[in-house]
Amino acid sequence: MSSVVLAYSGGLDTSVAIRWIKEQYNLDVITLTIDIGNARDLPAIAARAQQIGAVKAMVVDARADFMRYFVWPALQAGAIYEGSYPLATALARPLIARLLVEVARAEGAIAVAHGCTGKGNDQVRFDVSINTLAPDLKIIAPVREWSMTRDSEIAYANEHAIPINVSIANPYSVDQNLWGRSVECGVLEDPWAEPPEDVFAWTANPDGDEHIEPTYLEIMFQHGIPLALNGEDMDGVLLVETLNKLAGKYGIGRIDHIENRLVGIKSREVYEAPAGVVLHTAHQALESLTLGRDQARFKEVVAAEYARLIYNGQWYSALHQDLAAYVQSTQRFVSGTVRVKLSRGHCAVVGRRSEHSLYNHSLATYDSGDQFDHNAALGFIKLWSLPLSTQAQAQLLPSVGIEGNLLSLDTSS
Repeated sequence: MSSVVLAYSGGLDTSVAIRWIKEQYNLDVITLTIDIGNARDLPAIAARAQQIGAVKAMVVDARADFMRYFVWPALQAGAIYEGSYPLATALARPLIARLLVEVARAEGAIAVAHGCTGKGNDQVRFDVSINTLAPDLKIIAPVREWSMTRDSEIAYANEHAIPINVSIANPYSVDQNLWGRSVECGVLEDPWAEPPEDVFAWTANPDGDEHIEPTYLEIMFQHGIPLALNGEDMDGVLLVETLNKLAGKYGIGRIDHIENRLVGIKSREVYEAPAGVVLHTAHQALESLTLGRDQARFKEVVAAEYARLIYNGQWYSALHQDLAAYVQSTQRFVSGTVRVKLSRGHCAVVGRRSEHSLYNHSLATYDSGDQFDHNAALGFIKLWSLPLSTQAQAQLLPSVGIEGNLLSLDTSS
């Protein structure tokens, strides 16, 4: 019998999908559960998949690849969607899609499947990535195809003795990996409602009564990639896990965001990204020390485009290759150490240093040793203002007072 490889999280949607795909498509289901720092009992999830009816349940540890090939490039780029979302879920999707294709090829499957809904972003990210990597593979998206509501899914699972960990009283939909945790559904669908504390799992309440002293961290970067914490070398997985715990104790990394989904609707999302917030803050501070003014200005444009590219599922695109080449060039001298202060609900940069620093104390100081040529400023200002003064004399000043003029000047005198 032909088979399909299903991206299996162990949650409600994909658990129901194992049985549903078998009924609707008459395909053997091979489940693929990918460890990207989801903090789950992976052997138990694999056993549950086979209990439900999967002919094979595979588990892949992809944490190192996730950090090296997806998270670190996004950090180097400064990719934060709409200025708020560090793109944790979005970054994982192209990796999962690639692994789905690789397993499908190895197992001789004719299709791959995922548990995305018909109005979310993930369906786009999976489908676009899979179509790019393997256009011959059929894509099955049960949640997009069936007509069940969430309550109906729960009833279906109970009817078919499918073990699940969700109830109508606990309706949150959660996705998490090393880089962050995403929560939606339930009371969060009301943008006026404050997220209840039971939404959060990684971060302490920043308004809590427990007293906690501020702490300082030193993060060492090489070419824009963090390699050490407080002088201790760490691989990417351990460094992010450590930062998630440290910053999470201070309630750092809570994000409540109304975002524009690719499919055209607005969605209220709650994120937790303690390590992401700290590392983006530190990385940006180091760039402010090592990038020239025009480099930094243009990189802001690239960062926004890079974030949209990730969010919109275009990881495997020529545009990504082009932007990534620019980003890598900008990171040649982004090496050094950043000191951050963690206090309740806040992460602040309090120090930065680099062998490639563009900060020149003798030019910046107002004390003795000042080597800045103050007299040169006069000629600079004259030349800098020349285009403005020329245009003002020729076009703007003669029309002062005319209705509709762009200048709002008092002409009463």
